[in-house]
Amino acid sequence: CRATTLVLMPVSRRSFVSACLVTGAAAAHQQAPAKGDFVRVHGTKLTAPNEKKLLLRGINLGNWLEPEGYMFLFDGGPQSPREIETFFNELIGPTAAQAFWTEYRRNYITKADIDFIHNSGLNSVRIPLHYKFFLNGNEGFALLDPIIDCCRQAGIWVILDLHCAPGGQTGTNIDDSWGYPWLYESSADQQSTIDTWVRIAQHYRDEPTVLGFDLLNEPNPQFPGTPKYNPSLKSLYQRMTKAIREIDRNHIIILGGAQWDTNFGIFDWPMDSKIIYTFHSYWTPPTQETIQAYLDFADQNNAPLWLGESGENTDKWIQQFVQVLEKNHVGWCFWPYKKMEKASCMASISKPLYWDDIVAFAKQPGGTGKAAARIAARPSLEHSRNAAQQLLENISFEKCRVNAGYLQALGLNVPAGADQKPVVGPPIPDSPK
Repeated sequence: CRATTLVLMPVSRRSFVSACLVTGAAAAHQQAPAKGDFVRVHGTKLTAPNEKKLLLRGINLGNWLEPEGYMFLFDGGPQSPREIETFFNELIGPTAAQAFWTEYRRNYITKADIDFIHNSGLNSVRIPLHYKFFLNGNEGFALLDPIIDCCRQAGIWVILDLHCAPGGQTGTNIDDSWGYPWLYESSADQQSTIDTWVRIAQHYRDEPTVLGFDLLNEPNPQFPGTPKYNPSLKSLYQRMTKAIREIDRNHIIILGGAQWDTNFGIFDWPMDSKIIYTFHSYWTPPTQETIQAYLDFADQNNAPLWLGESGENTDKWIQQFVQVLEKNHVGWCFWPYKKMEKASCMASISKPLYWDDIVAFAKQPGGTGKAAARIAARPSLEHSRNAAQQLLENISFEKCRVNAGYLQALGLNVPAGADQKPVVGPPIPDSPK
């Protein structure tokens, strides 16, 4: 997630539900719904099953299946999912860490979160995915299915986003890669990426609550030497789309530009008849000029435009940008839904006791020569395990702090318990119910 312009090149950014035990999800995969149940593309607009125009208003469920260091306050410490998992192995032991992450993924997003998102007035969520949960085995589907079932009941559209592709599409922490976008150099990783989407498409091809597939998050950054991979990205998009369409012609394909989802120049012809083009915009002026080039592209290509990520800014900036997007009938999905302490999200997680000590320890340099000093600086095992257990409790929606200012900036409903500010705006009607 980062900034925006138009060749468009700038910077970038960047819970299995025990309460949602329903059997409807399995039935949804066994019997195909009527054709009209799926959201459709009509020129530059989306059309809901009720034939009304659909403007997406949503939130990203980041930090659930692809943890990011800054959302744990690990500035100067581990940042990627792999680095964070390695740190927890060191902090509380590999066996305890494995149990921690199992519970974390089961409880980070639950029915309570989805109901809150719906009641706030949103009609969609974007779910960032890590390929490792979907390429082999069914762990990812066991986590997603109950949440998608909850979304169906709540009237929330779901966009599935491949945030972490094999080899890495960005070379940064956000895709859990190895410091370089190796995806474009590895035919094996490219095939694994295609295979991941094929498995996802096979599983959800008859599920109308899933609106579409966001094929790669923020691919191919504007780093020295990496724009040379733009042709490889375009080719991979074509191959992924072809493979998905062989088994699923229902869902919309969502394509982000190169260089952090900003450079639409790689799209010189439509790859499919059901396409949304997505851009991300961080730390740019919240003005018409920021999005005009994207609007022109969408008009010229007669396709819908969608802001897949933005945020991490002041409430005033967010409010101004939402107004610009709404004025131009551009759907949006802000980042993120939930993170630790900070108010630039819908719900904030409280720091566990001893967390400051853990954050300080995470910044300690590693390596053989630093091992003694690092071990001396570590918090006690008792404190670390207590903090991990408390974090598992604090991530539940019931324990989170609702940020009224952020909700108001998005034009959403503020729960009475959040603070004394009045409710802002009516509920949003565009939903899959």
